[in-house]
Amino acid sequence: MCTVRTTSNPVFRNLPKQEGGYARFGSAQAGATQIPQEYGYGQQPQTPQRAMTIDDVVTKTGITLGVLTLTAIVSYLLVGNNTDLAMPFVIGGGLIGFVLVMVATFGRKMDNPAIVLAYAACEGVFLGALSFLFANMLAAGVAASTLIGQAVLGTFGVFFGMLVVYKTGAIRVTPRLTRMIIGGLIGVVVLMIGNLVASFFTDGGFGLRDGGTVAIIFSLVCIGLAAFSFLLDFDAADQLIRAQAPEKAAWGIALGLTVTLVWLYVEILRLLSYFNSD
Repeated sequence: MCTVRTTSNPVFRNLPKQEGGYARFGSAQAGATQIPQEYGYGQQPQTPQRAMTIDDVVTKTGITLGVLTLTAIVSYLLVGNNTDLAMPFVIGGGLIGFVLVMVATFGRKMDNPAIVLAYAACEGVFLGALSFLFANMLAAGVAASTLIGQAVLGTFGVFFGMLVVYKTGAIRVTPRLTRMIIGGLIGVVVLMIGNLVASFFTDGGFGLRDGGTVAIIFSLVCIGLAAFSFLLDFDAADQLIRAQAPEKAAWGIALGLTVTLVWLYVEILRLLSYFNSD
């Protein structure tokens, strides 16, 4: 029987439904030649394309993160010279990045490098400005470089830790685990929206982002969900590789992983700012 799994990351939703998939990252099953039609591959005869490999995933993800990092550094420096740019960069970069993800997801353009790199640039602008705000205005108990460095190390520490967990099969990606993670994510989104609405009427809303005990617990929950989301992302990427999707599909994997990395970084940075605020 075919085990159907989905993912918490909308970028990875349109994937082939195959059996297995954990602890096989980067392998290809013999005879798995059907290309996911959801990506537009295999709908009609096309010029043969090289099948995607794990090296393609690493390369495309590295390029995407490189663009994000460079734009984040530029954004941080610009905001440092003119703090009035902080909010426009945060709001503008975040909104445009969100729109690009929606276009890539619902427009079936996850493998479009222009969209992926444009998203990385916008998120870089967003993260650079946001990092400046957290490190220089909200957290006064530690140097900005130290706080941001801790957040970056924590983010990639979680990423590589979950990759080891996935590769070793310590935690199996099962339909039950998928339902639990997606259910948790829906709950978190509902709470975030509720907290935002409540903040219009009560100072601090439900207290999910005010730096108190409830806020710390909420951030830890978000970090945990982001970490487990990597397992679903790795499994979804594994399915594409084993389905022998074309090489350009690696851009979609890079986009999905970057979305999760950005969320995780923001939550870790927020949590660290709580412990270093006045």
